[in-house]
Amino acid sequence: MNSAISGDLLRVTSIPLLEHGSVIFKGVPLDKSSHQLKSAKYFVAVITSLSNLPMNPDTGEHLEPTVGQLWEVEGHRVIKDVEVGTFVMKQHSYKKPKSLLCILPEDGEQVIKFISTNKDFKGIGESKARALWNLAGNDLYGLLRNNTVELRTRFKDVLTDESITSLVEGFSKYKNLGNHKWMSDHKIPTGIQQRLLRHHNDSCVKAIKDNPYRLVAFGLTFKQADKIATEQFNSPLDDPNRLSTSVEMAIRKEIDDGHTYTTREYIKGTVKNLLGSDQLAAQAFMAAHDRVQFIIGKESGYYHPTPQLLMETIVAKRLLSMAKINNLFADDANQAMGNALKDLPYPLLELQNEAVITSLDNSVSCITGGAGTGKTTVLRTVLKSYHEMGFTIHAVALSGRAAQRLHESIGFETSTIAAFLNKEPILPSDSKPKHILVIDEGSMVDLPTMYKLVINISPETRIIFSGDPDQLPPIGCGKVLADVVASGAIANVTLDIVKRQKGSTGIPEYSKKIREGEVPETLSSGAITFHETSKECIAEVCTKLYAESPKNSRIVGSTKIMVAKINSLCQQEVNFDGEVLTFKIDGKKYITSDPEIRKDDSVLFTQNNYQVGVQNGSLGTLIKVHSSDSDATEFGMVELDTKENISVTKPILDSMALGYCVTLHKAQGSQFPRIIVALKKGIVVDRAWLYTAITRAESEVHIVGSEEEFKAITQEPSKSHLRNSHLFNMLKLGRTDI
Repeated sequence: MNSAISGDLLRVTSIPLLEHGSVIFKGVPLDKSSHQLKSAKYFVAVITSLSNLPMNPDTGEHLEPTVGQLWEVEGHRVIKDVEVGTFVMKQHSYKKPKSLLCILPEDGEQVIKFISTNKDFKGIGESKARALWNLAGNDLYGLLRNNTVELRTRFKDVLTDESITSLVEGFSKYKNLGNHKWMSDHKIPTGIQQRLLRHHNDSCVKAIKDNPYRLVAFGLTFKQADKIATEQFNSPLDDPNRLSTSVEMAIRKEIDDGHTYTTREYIKGTVKNLLGSDQLAAQAFMAAHDRVQFIIGKESGYYHPTPQLLMETIVAKRLLSMAKINNLFADDANQAMGNALKDLPYPLLELQNEAVITSLDNSVSCITGGAGTGKTTVLRTVLKSYHEMGFTIHAVALSGRAAQRLHESIGFETSTIAAFLNKEPILPSDSKPKHILVIDEGSMVDLPTMYKLVINISPETRIIFSGDPDQLPPIGCGKVLADVVASGAIANVTLDIVKRQKGSTGIPEYSKKIREGEVPETLSSGAITFHETSKECIAEVCTKLYAESPKNSRIVGSTKIMVAKINSLCQQEVNFDGEVLTFKIDGKKYITSDPEIRKDDSVLFTQNNYQVGVQNGSLGTLIKVHSSDSDATEFGMVELDTKENISVTKPILDSMALGYCVTLHKAQGSQFPRIIVALKKGIVVDRAWLYTAITRAESEVHIVGSEEEFKAITQEPSKSHLRNSHLFNMLKLGRTDI
């Protein structure tokens, strides 16, 4: 077997798979100049996704492969021997190719064969196709682009009206191949082509010629777009589009790091690196003033990306207007609260009682605090009160596991934020006049998500945030809960008393010390055990600890490399002989790889698939592996942590990974009986990381690492709140300008 970056032209001979968004097609190789058979010693297989195929922007449909089509493919090629009957042939396989293009034949005989054998052109056999070519020749494709009177007049002696309609409609799916061909010739990747066509349609070529640096808005890096602009379009180094785009990309990097605005000081180094000189960097900031992708504050000089500024403005206006609606604790609230308190097995502490009253007294409020401070008890009491007052409860959390845990805690129906946003907007009605939205694990909610929530509910809908602002900030930009609390603009009660119960694990007390930057007197205390371990042995020790209680444990790691290593070791340790998940397509057997997944493995989903109830971060166990003796479309079954079962299809399989160990961001919002923390100092590991990791445990914590690094991580200030966020400024100052 060998591999290389190469390319082939093929005529499609079979399509083994075309469903669930996945595509596999095979064909014979052709000579690129003559389109004649190139070799009978090998065939070509292309494995990709439907979204990677050329698209018709008019319909939004992708051009599916059919037998007889010609395709150019380029990318990482793997060559291997394959048995075909009694022969052994070479198979050139392209998985997720760099470029994939369906092309129209130009030679007369090839055009005739293309039309007469293609199912898209119904009722047109070889004789009619030949007559068409003899009549129109090289003008044929140009005529077919539009269903005009001229076309019908010209073809009426050759085809019936029905055949002409069939010809035009059949060709409609191919009409953008010219644009695809032009973009491919200019080295624009296939995925970028789809987005360009969807946005610019037939004017995409002109748009790129006018400004090749537009490509960064569709997914290319600056360096990729710069290479295309300079090599394909001879753009000069001081092109104003190049200069201003460098500033735009530097700002985008700040957004990727979680900020919602930045300063010239922060981005000037990035701009210089992109452009290669101080002189061009200085010119870039002058050119940037004319851009609409961001706005520069008149007084502050801050660089605000337009989308983030718009979202911050809308969120801030809604929250500030709601904050003015208070003094709502009337007789009905007092009576409802009294009834809710009767159901509690023990009285609330003074601060907990204040949190309940505050939540009933304000249109928008927060209940915050660390682990073990009673947020759940307060929230359950508040929602029982609101329910008695006739409010419809909408309780949401970012992850499915967190939503399930919230449901178990409060007793009301809950959902993920994604599921909530897929429903109709929340508006008052005669049957349901009053609504309240509860956002649990609010520290995980980024600015774009909060913006979507705000525009999905009416201004009359009350809001309660619940969470811990000292946990890790969201993956996306912004830090909504931290901003809301720190600004002081929204009514908030922070529960800070950890009340030790008899038989307590000690986890709340331990984590509270970490949050405050205090090293616990003894690193092993109560249900927390510290395992002094060298960096080289962390993965092995975590694996052994996991094997002691696999069903109750989850390991959290700080890097993808560490997570992958621990997952591999855990599989070898606890499921080395599990049946491998395999599947069969076109009579050939495939196995999952990188790594292979086996029955009884703990699995993690890395992509959203809301149709089947799976989102990025969902966890489960592969409980069933189907026989691969037939070309089935379902290969197994996963039981999610929410106890729901889902079938493993090709798209689901593509998003599955081992889940014995996960990154902390995947685990945030969830809790597990037993947490094992792979502690190794790094870019993302700080006090907030360690604190969040420990609070993922319900009853038992194992920390694996060195005491020296544990102390350093705990005592150094957390980086979690260092993000620039204009939402904080807006809330703090009570105004939404810049």
